[in-house]
Amino acid sequence: MFSATTIAQMAAVFASKEGGRINVLKLAKLLYLADRASMARYGSPISHDRFVSMEHGPVLSNALNLADGKESSEEWAQWIKPRLKHDVALARAFVRDDLSHLSDADLEILDEIYNDVGWMDRFALRDYTHAHCPEWKDPGKSSSSIKLEDVFLAIGLSHSEANSMAQAVLADRKLDKVLGHS
Repeated sequence: MFSATTIAQMAAVFASKEGGRINVLKLAKLLYLADRASMARYGSPISHDRFVSMEHGPVLSNALNLADGKESSEEWAQWIKPRLKHDVALARAFVRDDLSHLSDADLEILDEIYNDVGWMDRFALRDYTHAHCPEWKDPGKSSSSIKLEDVFLAIGLSHSEANSMAQAVLADRKLDKVLGHS
């Protein structure tokens, strides 16, 4: 289930790798690619955020709203300072044990994504997602939802596998909501 703490800890890891400050566009792309990679490897995203297509590519909706300051969250604020111009920065130092919402497998995904594409600047990374994420459709100045099934299809699953995996993720989300984990 989506939690601001999980997404804040993911953002903190990426900001730390950038020296404590990271461009919001770059962060948005890294977060999306991490969730996508987790779906490819484990069948489920790390953040459980809502995927959307925007003019500059695919993003995690709530994560972008938190980074842009359009939503507020105490959990986010414990990890990430408010946006200043085009960047956000770490609000605190941390060690591995502080990252209670991220598993070792999650951190491995974050490390791999950063090692693979973290060297790119924000615009190169934006262009990369345009070229390598076929589930993204340019909505112009608007936004549109990206279906989980479309992500699973884009990472190479068959239609029946993609549908089954998407239904499993949605069922997990419903169960979390019923159990009060949201």
